Amino acid sequence: MNKPTYTIAVTGLNATDNPGPGLAVIRALKAAKSFDVNIIGLSYETLEPGIYMRDFVDKVYQMPYPAAGQEMLVKRLAYINKAQKIDFLFPNFDAELYNFIKMQKRLEEELNIKMFLPSMEQFEARHKVNLYEFGIKNDIKVPKARSIYSSNEIQSFSGQLGFPLVVKGKFYDAKIAYNNDQAAQHFDKISEQWGLPILLQEFIHGSEVNVCGVGDGKGKLIGAVPMRKLYITDKGKAWAGVSIDDEMLLAITKKMVKKTKWQGSFEMEFIKTVDDEYYLLEINPRFPAWCYLAVGAGQNQVEALVNMGMGKKVSAFTTYKVGTLFIRYSNDLIVDIKEFEKISTIGEL
Repeated sequence: MNKPTYTIAVTGLNATDNPGPGLAVIRALKAAKSFDVNIIGLSYETLEPGIYMRDFVDKVYQMPYPAAGQEMLVKRLAYINKAQKIDFLFPNFDAELYNFIKMQKRLEEELNIKMFLPSMEQFEARHKVNLYEFGIKNDIKVPKARSIYSSNEIQSFSGQLGFPLVVKGKFYDAKIAYNNDQAAQHFDKISEQWGLPILLQEFIHGSEVNVCGVGDGKGKLIGAVPMRKLYITDKGKAWAGVSIDDEMLLAITKKMVKKTKWQGSFEMEFIKTVDDEYYLLEINPRFPAWCYLAVGAGQNQVEALVNMGMGKKVSAFTTYKVGTLFIRYSNDLIVDIKEFEKISTIGEL
């Protein structure tokens, strides 16, 4: 029986020191055994490395920024779809997911572009500003946190949370502060880039462990691979990690998916204390940049998600290989200036 060939569009091509998940998702798609792929890259910046990696993408289109709104998004995708006939789309940035979730039904009905995303209720419930209440509702430990809109609020809340504390942006970025002045500096810098509110969060001592997973939208965990960070950049990003055997972490993940009926991919970030307590720091409603580790460990969750989105029956993964490492690396990509000029001027390459 011949395998189908899908045309799949992918965002998040920024393979920098703060990498997007796009290239890892593309690698997983190319490793899929149940279908073949043509990859359409969707970029926001002209210097996203994935644009020029011809082994990864067959065609690239510039996209309007999320702030341009949903109508601009649909209009641009309609133009791209007329030429490419996209079967499935992977939005990989937190900041763009709101628009894509809102437009999921419309994109499928009008353009026949399928996605497999969390519901808007799920997306909003796991927001950093709502995470503490999410933890209470789903019986998961979460550090105490407060949302603030002015640096003048820091002093009153820092007295409740204690130092050190973590200053977090609405979408990205997190800095540790050891006093009020330092917290105010982090507030100014992060809010300037990502807007308000800013989150002040209790600092929990321990080691960082994450889970990359997929839920079927009905309460079933399709796949999950836990990872411990081995090397962390100054931006807090994992530059190396290893798959671990952690039954408690998997039990917490399974509970979250069952209680919320989570649909689609996710990353759960935890701190594991010396007393073996797990505190949930974040839930990212998409695949993480390290998701190719799951493929190396025996779970191609990206392939499973596409098949679910295309209406195919998918069996849950039951095992993965413990002790599989990923090590990220930097490389120099040589590009003809004419390619840069083309994507910059006409928005296609």
